[in-house]
Amino acid sequence: MARIEFAPEVADDFDRILDHLLEHEVAGARSRIEDIVRAIDALERNPLIGRTVPGGLRELVIGRRAHGYVALYRYVEELDTVFVLAIRGQKEAGYR
Repeated sequence: MARIEFAPEVADDFDRILDHLLEHEVAGARSRIEDIVRAIDALERNPLIGRTVPGGLRELVIGRRAHGYVALYRYVEELDTVFVLAIRGQKEAGYR
């Protein structure tokens, strides 16, 4: 099983997502965050599941439409480690 490491900036991403959900009074905000974490946990067993993007990175699509998020990550096979670099809503313009 691959190990999962989060970049320090991912904490800011989770804060931003949660703030957005609370600001818009989205029901089930906590479960949305839990869904993101569960999806990322799947990378332990399937680190290559995400679609490839330039720069040797991958994107894991989580959910869809208004419930959709994308996790940007890099899998380093030699270390058997997934490095999660950023998480954003699918509607956001780019990674921060």
